Amino acid sequence: MKQKRYPTALTIAGSDSGGGAGIQADLKTFSSLGVYGASVITAVTAQNTCGVQAIQAIHPQIIESQISAVCSDFRIDALKLGMLHSPQCVEVVHRLLSLFPIQSIVLDPVMIATSGDSLIEQETIELIRSDLFPLITLLTPNCAEAALLSGIPVDSVDSLCQAGTHLLEVGCNAVLMKGGHLDGTMKTDVLMESGKEPVFLSESTVDTMNTHGTGCTLSSAITAFLALGFTLSESVQKAKKYVHDAIEAGADVYVGAGHGPLNHFFNPRPLVIK
Repeated sequence: MKQKRYPTALTIAGSDSGGGAGIQADLKTFSSLGVYGASVITAVTAQNTCGVQAIQAIHPQIIESQISAVCSDFRIDALKLGMLHSPQCVEVVHRLLSLFPIQSIVLDPVMIATSGDSLIEQETIELIRSDLFPLITLLTPNCAEAALLSGIPVDSVDSLCQAGTHLLEVGCNAVLMKGGHLDGTMKTDVLMESGKEPVFLSESTVDTMNTHGTGCTLSSAITAFLALGFTLSESVQKAKKYVHDAIEAGADVYVGAGHGPLNHFFNPRPLVIK
């Protein structure tokens, strides 16, 4: 008799005490799309809708223990990588992924704060490039992160594509170049895969302040759809629709005095059983 199981996704990322981004957004997204979620916390933040007040990194040994505990017991169908704040954190993740290979890996490079300040040191960025780029299925940088990773200033869709081409050349298998911070009412993301023509994905913006955690939610939604067995292109397009609909569903809801969260559970799906 075939043993039943839930499609399972793992997130390795930081915690958001306000619940709108990070681990909390990832687990909400997995659950809302019918995927069982597990988590490894790399940092704890004190934050709300108005900003981040404090950050405490988790010791690399505890990160390693979390990964080992989860991956030695669960079958992980897809992995989302978020805040990897230090060289030691990247080294732990890289080493453990060689012991517990995972087929689908989405890396959301949490590198630039809303203020424009860099959140990680250059050594960490170099390790992500050298150690993680060859292992991941998809990289999902925003404009600032794309510029930091590629060295190419990004201020248009054309320069976004140039940065994406460079990231493919230095080892990424595929990139979703997010154009949400570019000017204009229509926002364009570009899915670029090695050996394939770019796919341009455009949609109108939603007039709301409730966009905190959008990047985390998009990358975790892609991860969830990969865990469900969809192709990369299908997963990206389905995830973008989910995020757009979640923003619309929570656009006029008041949650805190600043940038509120998406409505992750606007149309929740029961856990899928395979």
